[in-house]
Amino acid sequence: MSKTAILFAGQGAQVVGMGRDLAEQFPAARVWFNRANAAIGYDLAAICFNGPEIDLIKTENAQPGIFLASWVCFELLKERRPRFKFDAAAGLSLGEFTALTAAGAMSFEDGLRVVGRRGRFMQEACDVTHGGMAAIIGLDEAATREVCAEAGVVLANLNCPGQLVISGGMEKITRACEIARARGAKRALPLSVAGAYHSPLMAGAQPKLRQELAKIVVAAPAVPVISNVTAQAHGADISARLVEQVCAPVRWEESMRTLLAQGFTRFIEFGPGAALSGFMKRIDKSVRMLNVSDAASLEAAVEALAV
Repeated sequence: MSKTAILFAGQGAQVVGMGRDLAEQFPAARVWFNRANAAIGYDLAAICFNGPEIDLIKTENAQPGIFLASWVCFELLKERRPRFKFDAAAGLSLGEFTALTAAGAMSFEDGLRVVGRRGRFMQEACDVTHGGMAAIIGLDEAATREVCAEAGVVLANLNCPGQLVISGGMEKITRACEIARARGAKRALPLSVAGAYHSPLMAGAQPKLRQELAKIVVAAPAVPVISNVTAQAHGADISARLVEQVCAPVRWEESMRTLLAQGFTRFIEFGPGAALSGFMKRIDKSVRMLNVSDAASLEAAVEALAV
């Protein structure tokens, strides 16, 4: 019998209009968007649906917005396929919170509020540091680590073979890109982000996030949820790993290989975009990959799960 893992999008997936067609077509989606607005205290749904982009890309809006859009996709699939079951969950950076919520480790409202505050705390850390990130395409991990050591930056995301992301001070990131290109990288591109996520420059966000997590109930998940920090299933120290995750590298490829080694053959990505599906194609093309990001992809997933 095939084993199914659900995956949730991370920051960078946000796009103006996300979730709007779902809210227009499905009453259940409107209920979730209204619940989110009540929980977070402002019209997050309107920012997701209408932008403007300058507001949506703010970390304190993008993170809860992606959480919400991803959650609605997940809930609608469950509504359309009531017998749908999953055996594990994972999410990229903020998506790990969505995965934990889907697995019952925290309530929807608590997950959304914590993610919103996490976004604000990370933005505050960005505001007092001058950091950035860059994608390194075409160098392996060992070569990229050498680049990082020489430039004084860190590996932030190990997404899939040939695609890594580095993080650190802006001037050091510029230098790292120059070194990477000289070492044979096909591309070394600074990313349009607010700061140096998943690096020591985010340390200022950690004690604040720790305090927020202490205010909510974090229970054992109903299914294994893979930690970005360890690339293994969470144990009893979920909150500690979520705090650590703010500065630690996201070990996404290793996380997916953990699931593959456990016999998972079907993966469903929830949320705007299809970045995680793209990563999986470069990790293992043989697995069955579905994506739910809007009404059309929801219908396609519903049909695929009927087989």
